[in-house]
Amino acid sequence: MRILFLGDIVGRRGREGVISALPSLRHDLRVDLAVVNAENASHGFGLTPDMAKSLFAAGADVVTLGNHAWDRKEIIPYIAEMPRLIRPLNYPPGTPGNGSVLIKLSDGRRALVLQALGRLFMDPLDCPFRGTANLLTKYRLGTTVDAIVADFHAEASSEKMAYGHAFDGQISLVVGTHTHCPTADSQILPGGTAFQSDAGMCGDYDSVIGMAKTGATLRFWRKMPTERLSPAQGAATICGVLVETNDRTGLACRVEPLRTGGRLTQVLPSA
Repeated sequence: MRILFLGDIVGRRGREGVISALPSLRHDLRVDLAVVNAENASHGFGLTPDMAKSLFAAGADVVTLGNHAWDRKEIIPYIAEMPRLIRPLNYPPGTPGNGSVLIKLSDGRRALVLQALGRLFMDPLDCPFRGTANLLTKYRLGTTVDAIVADFHAEASSEKMAYGHAFDGQISLVVGTHTHCPTADSQILPGGTAFQSDAGMCGDYDSVIGMAKTGATLRFWRKMPTERLSPAQGAATICGVLVETNDRTGLACRVEPLRTGGRLTQVLPSA
C-alpha cells in the first residue's frame, strides 16, 4: 500500500496549495491512501466543515485535527457525522468525534488511521501511549488490517520518538505533526515502522511557523499576548511523507519525505 501523509495545513495558502496539488500527487505517486492534517486550516486556528469538504473532494481519505480541534465551533456537529474527520483519541470520554477510523480501499484492503495528542508542553489529556495500546488490541497489522497510520500531534521530538519506538512493529507509519518544521529523520525503525518526527506544514515558509512575520516576531520582542497572529500569504510549500508498505505484513518497506512548491528545497519521491 502506498500512503501519502501531508502535514499541518496553515491558512488559505496552505489549503489552496493542498487542494491544487493533491489530485496530481495521488495520480503521479500512485497513492492508495491520503491523510491530511488540517487543524490550522481556518486562518491558522481550527477547521470549518466547508474546508473539510473541500479537502475530501480534492482526494483526502482522512483528515486529522489536533490541539486546535475545537477552535471553530461549527466543526463539532460536523465531526459527529463525518467519521473520516478524526481528533486525538486521548481526549476524555464523551468528547465529540472519534480518534480513529477504519478505511476500506476500493480493492478491499483496509487501513486504520488514528491520531493521538502528546502531553509534554501540551494539554494534560489522557495518556496517548495507553490510549493507542488499547486501540491496537482490536487490530493486528497484516492480519485484520493491511496498514495502520498514526498521526502523533506533539510538541517534543523526544515524546514523538518514544511513541514511534513504543509501537515499532505494530504500526505502518508513525508521523509527527504540530511543530510545522519538516524533520530530516525519516527512517524505518528496527521493527518495520516508518517514522518521521514531524511532517512539516503545508503553508508559507517565509513566516514564523506559518504565521505572518511581523505580529509573530513582535510577540517575542514585547511579550504582549495582544499581538495579532494571521497566516502568511506567500506561496505554500506542500510537506509530507510517502510510505510504501508490504502487503503481507503491513510494515514499511520504503519511506521518503515530500516537499513541493514554495520556498523549501524540493524533494519529490519517485513513483
